Amino acid sequence: MNRRKAVMSWSSGKDSAFALAAARAAGELDIVALVSSVNEEFERVAIHGTRRVLAAAQAVALGLELIEVSLPQPCTNEIYEARMTALACELQEKGINDWVFGDLFLEDVVAYRQALFGPLGIELHLPLWQRDTTALAADMLDAGLQAFIVTLDPKKLPKDLCGAAYDHNFLAALPDSVDPCGERGEFHTIVANAPGFASPLQLEKGIIVERSGFVYCDFILKDGQGAGQDA
Repeated sequence: MNRRKAVMSWSSGKDSAFALAAARAAGELDIVALVSSVNEEFERVAIHGTRRVLAAAQAVALGLELIEVSLPQPCTNEIYEARMTALACELQEKGINDWVFGDLFLEDVVAYRQALFGPLGIELHLPLWQRDTTALAADMLDAGLQAFIVTLDPKKLPKDLCGAAYDHNFLAALPDSVDPCGERGEFHTIVANAPGFASPLQLEKGIIVERSGFVYCDFILKDGQGAGQDA
């Protein structure tokens, strides 16, 4: 079977990791690289705020190349779209026209991606699209996925959950208004282990800070790699 080459949009969190596993299991695509947006100033994965060295370690564990898209702070939509378009064109020159995303149910997000990538001839793949998120969260844990809460919105759930393990206890503590997968931006995660990892990342919880209306928990590798960057 001739599989099409594809890249995986990589946030460093659980949805990306589980979507990657689902895409690999389907067998139609050959995932050749992860693509992460990285804040140039803080050297962290955009939105989630995880250190770029952790995304790099995840890529190594998955046996994949990590492609970083550097973004300024602050970053306008125009800059983001220009840099993503440039990358898409570079990948197309290498025969890569398929991108996988971990979107669950936000139709406006998918519509934005289609408007951005569709005119370029990029085909989007959404392996987790419209899965029931309560069942999906349970499936993730049953599959051995290990993740931690790296960012949360304190207006939607307690601050002391930042840094917690994404497990059955965390899910039980969530207010009814919070999606079990945090798809509305209530929280974000960093994955330490997931299907396809050669071995788990050994993560150590660092300081917790509140910035721009969100709470962030810093994580580093226990061997010290990645230490010394600003939180």
